[in-house]
Amino acid sequence: MESSALLHSFTKFSSHRNSTLHLTRLNSTTLFLPRDLLIHNTISNTRRSLLLLPRATSTSQEHHNHNHHHHEEHDHHHHHRHCCSVELKLSNKPQKLLIKFAKATGWIRLANFLREHFHLCFSSAVLFLVAAASPHFIPKPYVTPIQNSLMTVAFPLVGISASLDALMDIAGGRVNIHVLMALAAFASVFMGNALEGGLLLTMFNLAHIAEEFFTSRSMVDVKELKESNPDSALVIDVNDENVPNFFDLSYKSVDVHNVQVGSYVLVGTGEIVPMDCQVYQGNATITVEHLTGEVKPLEAKAGDRVPGGARTLNGRIIVKATKTWNESTLNKILQLTDEAHSNKPKLQRWLDEFGESYSKVVVVLSVAIAFLGPILFKWPFLGTTVCRGSVYRALGFMVAASPCALAVAPLAYATAISSCARKGILLKGGQVLDALASCHTIGFDKTGTLTTGGLTCKAIEPIYGHQAGYNASVDPCCMTNCEKEALAVAAAMEKGTTHPIGRAMVDHSVGKDLPSVSVESFEYFPGRGLTATVNCIESVTEDSKLRKALLGSVEFITSLFKSQDESRKIKNAVNSSLYGNDFVHAVLSLDQKVTLIHLEDQPRREVLEVITELKSWSRMRIMMLTGDHESSARRVADAVGIDEVYSNLKPEDKLNHVKSISADSGEGLIMVGEGINDGPALAAATVGIVLAQRASASAIAVADVLLLQDNLTGIPFCIAKSRQTTSLVKQNVALALTSICLAALPSVLGFLPLWLTVLLHEGGTLLVCLNSIRGLIRSKLSRACTLK
Repeated sequence: MESSALLHSFTKFSSHRNSTLHLTRLNSTTLFLPRDLLIHNTISNTRRSLLLLPRATSTSQEHHNHNHHHHEEHDHHHHHRHCCSVELKLSNKPQKLLIKFAKATGWIRLANFLREHFHLCFSSAVLFLVAAASPHFIPKPYVTPIQNSLMTVAFPLVGISASLDALMDIAGGRVNIHVLMALAAFASVFMGNALEGGLLLTMFNLAHIAEEFFTSRSMVDVKELKESNPDSALVIDVNDENVPNFFDLSYKSVDVHNVQVGSYVLVGTGEIVPMDCQVYQGNATITVEHLTGEVKPLEAKAGDRVPGGARTLNGRIIVKATKTWNESTLNKILQLTDEAHSNKPKLQRWLDEFGESYSKVVVVLSVAIAFLGPILFKWPFLGTTVCRGSVYRALGFMVAASPCALAVAPLAYATAISSCARKGILLKGGQVLDALASCHTIGFDKTGTLTTGGLTCKAIEPIYGHQAGYNASVDPCCMTNCEKEALAVAAAMEKGTTHPIGRAMVDHSVGKDLPSVSVESFEYFPGRGLTATVNCIESVTEDSKLRKALLGSVEFITSLFKSQDESRKIKNAVNSSLYGNDFVHAVLSLDQKVTLIHLEDQPRREVLEVITELKSWSRMRIMMLTGDHESSARRVADAVGIDEVYSNLKPEDKLNHVKSISADSGEGLIMVGEGINDGPALAAATVGIVLAQRASASAIAVADVLLLQDNLTGIPFCIAKSRQTTSLVKQNVALALTSICLAALPSVLGFLPLWLTVLLHEGGTLLVCLNSIRGLIRSKLSRACTLK
């Protein structure tokens, strides 16, 4: 190959040391990063070093298999191997010539070896410290030769890779902290201060090793998610006339991308469920902790839905694929995670643009200090025993003013994203945290968001044709028996259904002393209802006989009555119900006797506490935006503590309310929903939050925050985390600017030696990292949310 590729990698030291990288030769030499390192792109690639491979492959297939993402390179980089998703093209001639020379001389091979074995940096530090301390415990005649010997061994351990990296940046026309530090160190050597130059590079490297440690603590660790990404699935061969079973299995391994919806897949103990599916046969204990943060293992049995990526702890199941791999939960989480780290917050984008210009200004000012110092302030150019020279002061300023601490200030965003991910909350980028912190109003949809979405039976009311009743259209008699009979018939007709109304009737019948009813025949009318012939074997009102039963909506039942007068009376009876019109209604007709069944959607158990926390801790204005009737919406609002209610809203009405409320208040608004009808409002809101397990595809597409667990407790947590993060970022910027000023000014005035300047400079950077790590500590509100 004519030239090699450059690798910018942001590793956890030796954890990726043995990673194999495959490069693709295109029109120009191009770098592609391993897929498992993409996640560490969050911190805008604050530092970097070169890792040059001896050769690159020329097959385009390898590029296709890796499916890499590339992002814009930041100009302040780590000295050690760091991972950044960046595509670097060696298009200029100086870089190509430098690489060719470095390969021929073995410079690249040696630099890579020293860089990968970071413990050599510690050895270099020990040698330099011994050299610095030697005058205090070694006879004076031997000090100089011993120091020279120690520095001869120690300096190459840090200088070889530093010089190569700096020259490569300069050849590419880039000036960054790597270049500034190398210039300062080697200038010290040429000025006769080799020990000080060596200490400068060593402390620089050691500080960045510590910085990497703290940075890695803040990153979203998707290693387990990547490991939960199976390459293949055991697809069971099913004949048209047979269904799969454990006793006679024939299966083959199929690439997960080729598994079709409806395929039957075998999953054994310890294996990964390849895509979203439904358990067809068997049972198993599974864990989804790495997907949603839910620690408690779950029992999966026939009929249960299981997300892709779930891991079986024990048991063996046959599952039926309900989604392809591309649409599965695990793949969506991986896509959203990559998206989150490519969407940079405003501060980080500004630093990306600001970095290179700032570094060039620092170089210009350093040159000005070096040459104008002797003229304006009468400093010696190279220095004397009593006064540091202008060149030395310029080098100190160059080091002190480097924007390392500013470059890692956005680390707090990555910390917050990581903290939320561990709670099962996915944020689509650091900018979402800024937006959340600016919001003081939150709107909730009702059905499926504040409520469970599962109906419960509240009342059974005979309204027409009975021998007893609650209004003028009914003759008096015993009503309890009619109610029991109606519930028994409705439950028998709906047995085995998955419809929420039908399930509510079946659940309500469990444990009650009801007549025994068998269904002889029935006919289903999609979206309207069903008809059946039932046998009331133990009817409490009359002898058992075959009877005609109708169950469905009011419109469906009344349409089957021959007399318009009867239909009108039934509708009037529904409207004049003693229970009002707040509930969802189903109507049962049994031999012309009509019964009205009232159903209600219950509030989620955690909603009252969530609303209370948002009011008391976050000082949020809370409202409900729903398409339901006012009485139904008010019932739920009163139960969960919401005072401001907007009802009877169509999707466009919700959209207009979100826009007008934001405009009137002048502040951001959070919208929480899950259905297709919530999509426009979610998109228009400052921040859209959805429950990922039940949200529609359109709602997920426009949402900014996804709650992977099926509850709302993550909302106060991420609001609290956003406010904590914006505070930490402001503190980081203040700390960074302060550390730069405290190190730069004394260096220019000649009060600090180079090594102490580096210590102050890197100390400020580490201080910013430590402050960002505080984001892993729960804030007062988020801790309260967890405790409750």
